[in-house]
Order: sequence, then C-alpha cells, then structure tokens
Amino acid sequence: MSTKIEILKNELLSDNWFTLRNYTYTLAKKDGGSVRHKREVYDRGNGATILLYNRKKKTVLLVNQFRIPTYVNGNSSGMLLETCAGLLDEDSPEDCIRKEAIEETGYQIGNVDKLFELYMSPGGVTELIHFFAAEYEEGIRANEGGGVEDEDIEVLELPFTQALAMIKNGEIQDGKAVILLQYAQINGLFE
Repeated sequence: MSTKIEILKNELLSDNWFTLRNYTYTLAKKDGGSVRHKREVYDRGNGATILLYNRKKKTVLLVNQFRIPTYVNGNSSGMLLETCAGLLDEDSPEDCIRKEAIEETGYQIGNVDKLFELYMSPGGVTELIHFFAAEYEEGIRANEGGGVEDEDIEVLELPFTQALAMIKNGEIQDGKAVILLQYAQINGLFE
C-alpha cells in the first residue's frame, strides 16, 4: 500500500536542543478522497538501547536517571529506571550502544546482538530506536559508569526475576526496558 501525501507547508518552530517542525499536508484516502492534517513533528535523531545481562548470575544492568519529561508528567521524583541508551549522533547503532554502555554502566561490551528496530512514539516523534542485547561479566568492567559530564546516572544490577516484578508493580515504566526485559523472558535468555 503506497501512501499519497502532499506536503503543503513545512515550518520550523524550534531548532534548540532538537528540531520541532509543523507540517501541513494532504493525505489521499483509500476511498479516493483526501484529508488535510496539521501536525507538529519532533526530530531528536535516532537512538539505540541495550539489555545487558549476566546469564550465570541471572542479573540485568539497568540505569536510574532524572528525566524532566516524566517529572512534568506526574513522576514526583523524575527518576526513571531504564536500559542503557543513547542517541546515534554520527555513530552506527552498534558503535553508539558500545559507547553508551561504557559511559553509563562502565562495561566495555564487545559483541552485541541486534534484535530489532522500533518507532517508540510515531504520533509525533521521528526517532527510530535500535534494540540490542549483550552479556556482561565483571571482567569487562572498565570503570564505574555514571554517564558523561552533564549526566548523573546510577547503575543497578538486579536479579532478572526482580526486574520482571518491577514492571508489574510500576517501578519500571521505561518502554525500552519493558520491551527488552519481556524479550529476554519470551526468548529464554536466562535458560
């Protein structure tokens, strides 16, 4: 099914941290008619995320950090327990996630398994996230992690079963983390 779209207007609203544009367009409908939409589109670039797991210890590494969007939307502490992640910038997804892993968790990851790519909020954000998984062990920890200069990241090693329970009780609300933990459960990464 090919989409027939005509962009009528593309207006830059903000080019601050990321880019926000307002598009006006007509979209051809399957019944032969058309509809006109006006939508804001936030372009923050594409990203990568990874589930770091230790099969022998049956643990996962997660990071806890302050996220202002969650704070202004009802998360009283603003802290969010997540999988390690970052924006690609000019890196390949694989290079990006290796760099993020060492910056955020301190673990120098070699081989990573590419799982899939997902749009996380396609109604208004362009970002495509590349999902990975990799095993870690103590011998590959190069530093304490914690992020770069403007980050304050806490690294948590949790039993896998506890992390799954934390989804159910609402302690883990990050979509990336939920997807990757459920992937691990469905695909038997700890068996």
